[in-house]
Amino acid sequence: MDPIVDPSARRVSQGQAADVIAVRELSLTYGRGAARIAALRDISFRIADGELVVVVGPSGCGKSTLLKILAGLLSPTEGAAELKGQPITGPRRDIGVVFQTPVLFPWRTVVGNVMLPADVQRLDRGAMQRRALDLLGQVGLGGFERRYPRELSGGMQQRVGIVRALLHDPAILLMDEPFGALDAMTRETMNVELQRIWMARRTTVLFITHSIAEAVFLADRVIVLTPRPGAISDQFEVELPRPRTLEVMNTERFGHHVRRVRAALNAQGAGLE
Repeated sequence: MDPIVDPSARRVSQGQAADVIAVRELSLTYGRGAARIAALRDISFRIADGELVVVVGPSGCGKSTLLKILAGLLSPTEGAAELKGQPITGPRRDIGVVFQTPVLFPWRTVVGNVMLPADVQRLDRGAMQRRALDLLGQVGLGGFERRYPRELSGGMQQRVGIVRALLHDPAILLMDEPFGALDAMTRETMNVELQRIWMARRTTVLFITHSIAEAVFLADRVIVLTPRPGAISDQFEVELPRPRTLEVMNTERFGHHVRRVRAALNAQGAGLE
């Protein structure tokens, strides 16, 4: 297997981008004594401005735990995580999070759900509402602003969750298996849609998944984690041109990247789709 390198470090050294996220020797252990469980072990990586990085690994390897640390919801046992050079010590307004389920309030309309960060953070309501309507139009939800979550499909609800996370223009968007609960066809459609949104806005994204194909389709760079305790077993750039269509999945270059991820997982005794 090729040696693990940090592609973002190469880009930074070439003067192309600055770090948004820096993770250094990060570990997390739950419990005490005989009940101690190591969730993450000695993880280090960086994410450059505008980069879309995907973390892939088997269930229980600590993917979601890593995301919660970056979101400021958990503290590591050792090591550190920084956002734009500042330690992440708790939830921050410049971090957007999208979970597997969009967690929409049923009594709020689509635009009302999107406006939640503006209400909580007491942002300029007029400016934020204009931004909300613009973002909803960009994701194909123009005309659905006054609908309620029960009137939307699963994919449409997840788009609302993405727009809500983007409303306050976060420095990074953290996505925890956001399409995992969708059917296969809707999931593929949402992958294409997320790529389109990302290409239009170039928001820095960390995306968590257990799907190898999804990881390769979306990523500028894939980080592969081992089974628990999660550690980085491989890390590489996905050198496929954008925009990527679903047909790219049938190409040899796509298959090459898929095989590399699968080899890294199999070397650790883990198998994925």
